[in-house]
Amino acid sequence: MYDPKGNSKERAVEAVQFVEAEPPAHLKGIVHRFLELRTTTPLTDNYRFHALPDACTYLIFDQRNVEVAGLTRLKASSEELNLKKEFHFVNIRFLPGVWQQDSIKATYGLVDSAYRGELPLISLNAALIGQNFDVQQSIFCDFVEQLVKDNLVIKNPVTERIFLHIDDIHSVADMAEISDLSTRQLQRILKRTTGFAPHDFLKVLRLQQSIRGEPSLSYADQSHFIHAFRNATGYTPGQYSKKFDV
Repeated sequence: MYDPKGNSKERAVEAVQFVEAEPPAHLKGIVHRFLELRTTTPLTDNYRFHALPDACTYLIFDQRNVEVAGLTRLKASSEELNLKKEFHFVNIRFLPGVWQQDSIKATYGLVDSAYRGELPLISLNAALIGQNFDVQQSIFCDFVEQLVKDNLVIKNPVTERIFLHIDDIHSVADMAEISDLSTRQLQRILKRTTGFAPHDFLKVLRLQQSIRGEPSLSYADQSHFIHAFRNATGYTPGQYSKKFDV
């Protein structure tokens, strides 16, 4: 199955805490993880968070500023975000393709600006602030259940099928065949539900497979793997493993 690693923490920074929690069973086809990222003490330097491509959609909540929240989707290349010397975020990471972007469009880069969209994210953030992460997960579950009732998030049978057979996919043609779709149908469905064209979606899956330590499943040779990894992250695999803890 698809188990994305959406972030990486600099190895030298011990005062940054990252926690992942699985959703309850009835939400596992919708939510991948609930996340908390925070400093335990103020840092000496600004912290640059390295966000890996993972095809998921996120709801992000700044626990230091109730107005800062948002809906965001990562790109097909890594991004470095300056989170300053102190920060505390909690997130919902939705599985790729479940967010119905025709209803509310997923935008990008909302870790430092006030939310002005249609969702009640400010009031939700107000309920989250001051609670421990266990309580926050319960609040998240109630909110996701409401999103399901409102048809803003639904299970995606195409991406579910792709993830079920992820180790057998080596090309867009494989992806279309496994999905029982033409390549044109696949293009339309993936672009609408994930924001990615099939080629970019496959690039993200390959990168995630490589992080799992299985590059041979996705790349014809080592040099191709190194080149693709560097294009996506800005680092060779060796440089990345030395700098970041994934």
